[in-house]
Amino acid sequence: MFKTRFALPAAALAAALLALPAFAQVQADSRQVQVDSRLPHYRPASGVSGTIKSVGSDTLNNLMTLWAEKFKEFYPNVQVEIEGKGSSTAPPALISGASNFGPMSREMKQAEIDEFEKVFGYKPTPVHTAIDMLAVYVHKDNPIAHAGLSLPQVDAIFSSTRKGGYPTDVTTWGQLGLDGEWANLPISLYGRNSASGTYGFFKSKALFKGDFKDSVKEQPGSSSVVQGVASDRGGIGYSGIGYKTADVAAVPLARKDGESPVPPTPANVASYPLARFLYVYVNKKPGTDLDPLRREFVKLILSREGQEVVVKDGYLPVSYEIAKKTLASVGIDVDEAYR
Repeated sequence: MFKTRFALPAAALAAALLALPAFAQVQADSRQVQVDSRLPHYRPASGVSGTIKSVGSDTLNNLMTLWAEKFKEFYPNVQVEIEGKGSSTAPPALISGASNFGPMSREMKQAEIDEFEKVFGYKPTPVHTAIDMLAVYVHKDNPIAHAGLSLPQVDAIFSSTRKGGYPTDVTTWGQLGLDGEWANLPISLYGRNSASGTYGFFKSKALFKGDFKDSVKEQPGSSSVVQGVASDRGGIGYSGIGYKTADVAAVPLARKDGESPVPPTPANVASYPLARFLYVYVNKKPGTDLDPLRREFVKLILSREGQEVVVKDGYLPVSYEIAKKTLASVGIDVDEAYR
């Protein structure tokens, strides 16, 4: 029944991807993302039972559900409980024992790590599971989807502080160069609440750690943001690339004014300014092994089958190198574990 420290800082993501040519192979004809062929197939183990309890990111809600469904194909008696209300709910649930997996669309904050360490005497362990390109969405008919935006412009649209340095507040589409029926159309803002890791990541990277405008319509989940933009001709919002629908367009983004905007496509992941890892945190005491349930679930996520799930859900798979380092961080040798 379903209920709905190897450390690689987010700032180093682009450099890490550029150094890993097998990160995501893209076929030139179909643009179909390919899972790293060096990742092993998952092989079931004995002695696996219990309940997968996941509390955390809404962005990873679909992924956790799909991984759990795949896991139950191997272990039909395992039970699953998944709750996705925001990344900030993951650390308290791990600390209290209410969950054994804490999906997060951002890295844990230092205060969250400190609180965990105060209780257990060691730090939580992040599992790097997938790569997302946080997209800025507009209505499918909006010409800005072809022109693109710079992050300072995005900041001027969403924030009251404009720490990105754009000279004026932006409240209409005409201020961004659109004419005709778009010139005087007010911009409607859609976003997440402060419990969301996506909210925190967007605030840090796109708002330059500034403050959101009071006019942002806060939505309960990623899909709600996309639905809001899809039904609002003047709408703009942000959500993971896995939530894209035919009714919205993802806007190409540039880091600075004057640079060429980059579309959020697999081929551009190393240069796209809002690329990020998606994490699942676990409580692992140094010098001990994970119990069979958590061990095998982590192995499944970072197997060929688990990364095929990532692609199916619209995100990008990790490379063999990242999978190997991540498995090692939870005490699993990839070459031995999948023999």
